[in-house]
Amino acid sequence: MKYLIAGLGNIGAEYLNTRHNIGFEVADILIHDLKGEVKVERLASLSRLKYRGRTLVVIKPTTYMNLSGKAIKYWLEKEKIPKENLIVILDDIALPTGTLRVKAKGGDAGHNGLTDIIEKLGTNVFPRLRIGVGDNFPKGRQVDYVLGQWTKSEEKLMLPRIEVAVDIVKSFVTVGVERTMGAYNNK
Repeated sequence: MKYLIAGLGNIGAEYLNTRHNIGFEVADILIHDLKGEVKVERLASLSRLKYRGRTLVVIKPTTYMNLSGKAIKYWLEKEKIPKENLIVILDDIALPTGTLRVKAKGGDAGHNGLTDIIEKLGTNVFPRLRIGVGDNFPKGRQVDYVLGQWTKSEEKLMLPRIEVAVDIVKSFVTVGVERTMGAYNNK
């Protein structure tokens, strides 16, 4: 069994530790936990990991957030991974900070990275882990907010939630999306 784990974010030092890069952070912790090595390949930083008899191809697209679909489509095809074995990890302003929500399918909810993935894959039926970053911004300031650094109190809240997000990914690859949703959603 082979899985594609796609943590979304933006490359570059100016985006480190920003709300929009939470997908990258989860991917980094997963790679660290499973003692993986990262190399830059076509369209992504990539790590191939083993977990409970499964192969995990973990990518962090180097295409920037709004073009994430190009990298995900490429790696799904190159690795011959079915879409149901893909999980996309992304930020979500519609969820309170620290909320974790697994979905088997859905719309883009105004998230440009998700919009591009749906467009490139030609479907919205693929699992995703939405991580709440809150919506504490004035009208019209959404971009500044998601590209902004975590506050100290948000960081303190998010560190243990990132660990749970890694557990969710491990659950997804071992028991599937439905059982993972049942175990982790609304917790």
